[in-house]
Amino acid sequence: MSTTSTDPIADMFTRIRNAIAVRKNEVTLPHSKVKEAVARLLADSNFIDGVKVGDQKIGKTMTVTINPEGTNARITEITRLSKPGRRYYVNSQEIPTVKRGRGIVIVSTSKGLMTGVQAKSEKVGGELICKVY
Repeated sequence: MSTTSTDPIADMFTRIRNAIAVRKNEVTLPHSKVKEAVARLLADSNFIDGVKVGDQKIGKTMTVTINPEGTNARITEITRLSKPGRRYYVNSQEIPTVKRGRGIVIVSTSKGLMTGVQAKSEKVGGELICKVY
């Protein structure tokens, strides 16, 4: 079985959803810079507890701590918006708000990955990666 995926970000979200469904508090997955940046944004927005990157030279892994032991997950839904077959680009005025501001949307801009609120304040659009609440 191969560990490569055609959409590694969607694979990361699926692993997180599956871990939440079986009440695991952390999940380990292959590392990439984009997945690490998305996970760090989720941690900064207080949806997950933390991100640790393994220090191997080849085959790095990333461990995402979803919630502390004995508590419920703070993620209700995590959905991939832009897919490899159908990219979803918006300008700064079209960035959606999720659940009246209780959720976030992650946008890949020319200034890097940022939340929708940060992208609106910097007046920059880009590709919508996911929505989380």
